[in-house]
Amino acid sequence: MAVSKPPTIEEFARAAELREALRRFQRTSDDLSAAEGLTTRTYQLLLMIKTGRAGPGQASLRELEERLQLGKSTITELVLRTEGRGLVRRDLDRDRPGAISVRLTPAGERKLSRVTAELGDERRRLIDILSKLR
Repeated sequence: MAVSKPPTIEEFARAAELREALRRFQRTSDDLSAAEGLTTRTYQLLLMIKTGRAGPGQASLRELEERLQLGKSTITELVLRTEGRGLVRRDLDRDRPGAISVRLTPAGERKLSRVTAELGDERRRLIDILSKLR
């Protein structure tokens, strides 16, 4: 392994600023999700379904595995629990025989919309910090 030049104090400072901003965003996201009765994973699941590649408001289980970086059994369990709470529904995918498509219910849409709207200021703050760190 090649020996690299040690980071400068400025590089350490940028790394610390990034970590602080990410942590602040995550904490705010966690708190707002909890206020809506959602876990962080459930909020992220709803967000990925809303922005699904198959079309707005739907995603395949495979897509959810990829986008959330979770295993098949974890996604399956998360979807089943979320469906049990009335926030999503599973349907047979019309375009792929045997495949399942997951869609938001009106209740899931409402909860997702409230958390996402309330995260707006924190999201803009994070984007601003990220743009300055380039």
